[in-house]
Amino acid sequence: MFNAILLNQTDDKTTQASLTQLAPADLPEGEVEVRVEWSTLNYKDALAITGKGPIVRRFPMVPGVDLAGVVEHSKSDRWRPGDRVLVNGWGVGEQHWGGLAQRARMQAGWMTRLPENLSGRQAMAIGTAGYTAMLCLMALERHGLTPEQGEVLVTGASGGVGSLAIMLLAQRGYRVVASTGRMEEKDYLTALGAAEVMPRDALSAPGKPLARARWAAVVDSVGSHTLANACAQTREDGLVAACGLAQGMDFPATVAPFILRGVTLLGINSVTRPQGEREQAWARLADELDTGLLEQNTREIGLSEAIDAAHALLAGRVRGRLVVDVNR
Repeated sequence: MFNAILLNQTDDKTTQASLTQLAPADLPEGEVEVRVEWSTLNYKDALAITGKGPIVRRFPMVPGVDLAGVVEHSKSDRWRPGDRVLVNGWGVGEQHWGGLAQRARMQAGWMTRLPENLSGRQAMAIGTAGYTAMLCLMALERHGLTPEQGEVLVTGASGGVGSLAIMLLAQRGYRVVASTGRMEEKDYLTALGAAEVMPRDALSAPGKPLARARWAAVVDSVGSHTLANACAQTREDGLVAACGLAQGMDFPATVAPFILRGVTLLGINSVTRPQGEREQAWARLADELDTGLLEQNTREIGLSEAIDAAHALLAGRVRGRLVVDVNR
């Protein structure tokens, strides 16, 4: 038997989350069985656990879009017992049982080999949030962004994607401006590498089709009016990487920034990226991220604390990253 967070849905569509024990026979089909050591708690996980968003596609479900652990059994030639692996995306924790458990069974193609210079705990401190932030950076730089071109705006700066985007951009020499709804976190965001911190209210209300041009690039995890205003304030031939929808999935904008300034909007899909791009992203994270700074901004919880932590995360009471030790 092993411990897991299990989600069920009642007749009135209410999500119920509980810490329970499961048997290996309960696991879904998959080619590789993993002994999970670490997971993490993302915004999407919090929505799934609390039922505040339509994340889970089938019940019962073990949530957790991330995991790091060790292969125990494999039907695939790609993986052998003892291999250290991580998993993120591919519908894990949404359509297929995820990482908030001591055991998981996955398809061979969903797994990425853990970089040698990262521990499982560090990989989960990065998690889907850091992986997504790196995909944003890679997309921006693939389209020609360099630090000399000007300021980069990061929205949702106190969240997982935002905080790690600040760290990655600052590490590479970009001048980062952080937008947050928690101005009391200014010192924290500055410590991560932000050169300036601005209040979320400056971007979150309906704005003009075009505003004063400021940003060379944007990393947006918020969506809705925030994304529309970020585009309206982006400079000529600037770049906007959109990867989240914390404010909403609507996009109340006009074509003006794209036609009159040549702004490029880059959609970032972290769920089904090809394995080669995943490996490149994780290799860069292992090489470029300041793991000491990451550790300072990471808090460890046990599996038994994950349900309460999900509610705290949605209430805006979580700063930085949460890693989950599934064995306590």
